[in-house]
Amino acid sequence: MRVGIGQINATVGAIDHNVEAICAAVRKARSAGCDLTVFPELAIPGYAPLDLLWRRGFVDACRAGLDRIQAEAGPMTVVVGSVAAESTRVPVNRADTSSVSDGASTDLYNVAVLLRKGREVGRVQKIHLPTYDVYHERRYFTPGPGSELHTIGGRKFGVNICEDIWVDDGPTDLQASLGAEWILNLSASPFYVGKPGIRRKLIRRRSVENGVGIVYVNLVGAQDDVIFDGGSFVTNAAGEILFEAPRFEDDLYAVDLDGTGVRVPNDDPVAQTRGAIVLGIRDYVRKNARADVLLGLSGGVDSAVVAALAVEALGAEHVSTVYLPSEFSSAESREDSAAVARNLGIDYTEIPIDPIHDALRQALPARADGLVDENLQPRARGTLLMALSNQRGALVLCPANKSEIAVGYNTLYGDTVGALAPIADLYKDDVYRLAKSFGAVIPERILRKAPTAELRPNQRDDDDLPPYATLDPLLRAIIEKNESRSELLAAGFDPALVDDVLGRYYRNEYKRHQLPIGIKVTPKAFGSGRRIPITNGYRD
Repeated sequence: MRVGIGQINATVGAIDHNVEAICAAVRKARSAGCDLTVFPELAIPGYAPLDLLWRRGFVDACRAGLDRIQAEAGPMTVVVGSVAAESTRVPVNRADTSSVSDGASTDLYNVAVLLRKGREVGRVQKIHLPTYDVYHERRYFTPGPGSELHTIGGRKFGVNICEDIWVDDGPTDLQASLGAEWILNLSASPFYVGKPGIRRKLIRRRSVENGVGIVYVNLVGAQDDVIFDGGSFVTNAAGEILFEAPRFEDDLYAVDLDGTGVRVPNDDPVAQTRGAIVLGIRDYVRKNARADVLLGLSGGVDSAVVAALAVEALGAEHVSTVYLPSEFSSAESREDSAAVARNLGIDYTEIPIDPIHDALRQALPARADGLVDENLQPRARGTLLMALSNQRGALVLCPANKSEIAVGYNTLYGDTVGALAPIADLYKDDVYRLAKSFGAVIPERILRKAPTAELRPNQRDDDDLPPYATLDPLLRAIIEKNESRSELLAAGFDPALVDDVLGRYYRNEYKRHQLPIGIKVTPKAFGSGRRIPITNGYRD
């Protein structure tokens, strides 16, 4: 049997666009001689529609799209992810206006629909609805009732959706016990560095434990801060990988289920990071109907990396940069900024901010000293960047990194302005690793010199912060591992350092709520998967 894997890049809410992409893939699968073609979870509406699901007409539009795909399917079996609605069967609160607005009278289901010969031949409802990290599925969906098998081309298939296959003793085990030979899993599995290997290990284990082959079909593309990396793959009942699709690319892939195992290359964390962020920039810009981006170059590693990523994502003709020196900017910074722009072949403008800085100083009723004077400079730069954005119709990219964001080492309405922060989920050491992957594009001097904001004479980041080599491991323990103060001390971190960093971490939550969205590449990012109250008194 030949199976088509429709690894499509869906746009949330662009139902007509998504349906056309699915239909085009169906036609391609038919030409490739596929007997069955499978598309990802929620391929028709895109993942995740969130409160769009409650907009009147949204589910109906998905149903109309399903009808178009049904007509295209022909004799081939097509399995596609969508949403379905039924009148609720349980008592609900209809007295509260917000409840009614949020679909109180309707049960929504995350479904996989099986189509053949112009009609629907089966429907599977997702059972396990995740609520951790970036998932909010129980807010919207009702769990399905159970599992069943479907016969396709004389073989017995179980169909389940994303989280269903991650649960031990879940739908996959039940379907195998009922006699399934193959499992089709429709996924929209968000990416972080290392996640592809975790998926591969899990699916191979499911195959061996249950004696079934698995066709794992994953979405590709970026949705706001979340990346879907594709990497769909097929395992046989022995756990051998028969096929693995490229990451960060959409296409239709034809796979023979009776094929032999293939060798899968080792995952490269830096390459994964780079591929994810490039896709994140490209999709954010293009899916929001924009073409161009703009950023300030400082002569430092963060802005150099963001510029290089933007060029890879959009092309040099769509990236412009500006160098905004103050009285404290060094000759090295000017030279290094110009070198980055020259190496990338991108537009470069220099606008000194001294006159604006002086005018702001004079406008204040008291002398601007210390932090007040330092913060005037990035705010002057932020104003100019947004003005240039208006003039050029370009989205501003913010070069903030995760280490700085975690401890509030940034200026609201200054170096935090922008529409997207591509490296906001990279610690400083990650930024350097990524910078090295660009080779000579980023001058060696940028990689060697001490990080500095250049807001006062001879300033260095480590005058104001613990050295990044000390700070980053502590931040990983706080953010990624969610360790408490007592656990941090037990792990051997210096008590004074822990108290200093935890204090900064908690009191700067209000800043993080006002930053541009950042592309998620770690298990826990400052984004849609994290919910911390701004006002709180917890400090452990």
